[in-house]
Amino acid sequence: MPSPKTYPTAQPFLPERLSLASLKKAAAHCQGCDLYKGATQTVFGDGKAHARIMLVGETPGDSEDKQGEPFVGPAGRLLREAMGEAGLNPADVYLTNAVKHFRYEMRGQRRLHQKPRWREIVACQPWLEAEVAVIGPQLIVCLGATAAQSILGKDFRITKQRGELIASDWAPWVIGTWHPSAVLRAPDSESRQRMRSELVDDLRYGASKLSE
Repeated sequence: MPSPKTYPTAQPFLPERLSLASLKKAAAHCQGCDLYKGATQTVFGDGKAHARIMLVGETPGDSEDKQGEPFVGPAGRLLREAMGEAGLNPADVYLTNAVKHFRYEMRGQRRLHQKPRWREIVACQPWLEAEVAVIGPQLIVCLGATAAQSILGKDFRITKQRGELIASDWAPWVIGTWHPSAVLRAPDSESRQRMRSELVDDLRYGASKLSE
């Protein structure tokens, strides 16, 4: 396979013909950045082609890295609860991450999540662009700052722009909101409840644009 030093992005690993099946197969061999060296496997997106809504997270967590599917850990359970409360049909949703390999540091026997570096976000962006090209979502929901910045630029701030619907070249509408893991990490129960309610409200508000 090509050296990551020679190919510092995922672009050379994309298949000639784009489909979810061909992308997922090709992504399994991606060496577009160094994260593949420590990860168990590539964690590609999950959902149907032509889903109306794409939810983009940051990076796989420990559970996702082991199981090879996005949003299967505690944050994923919270996200699915929020989707249900917001009235989102799972068949209308495609789940993925801005970065497809788990970045972590060892703390004893535990692998603790680390935020991807900007160069890793940029290196992985061809996969996200290809997923958007295949699916053609009407709404992209960016879960957390990393996902929002990968799509809307480095100046985007969740704390200031959360819940704003933004027209974009990526999709007719893009909205940024809390990542469910940020909700789980909130310092107290009051903060967790507030952020959870805001996550549900943002999902509901974004989806409401599709029915107008």
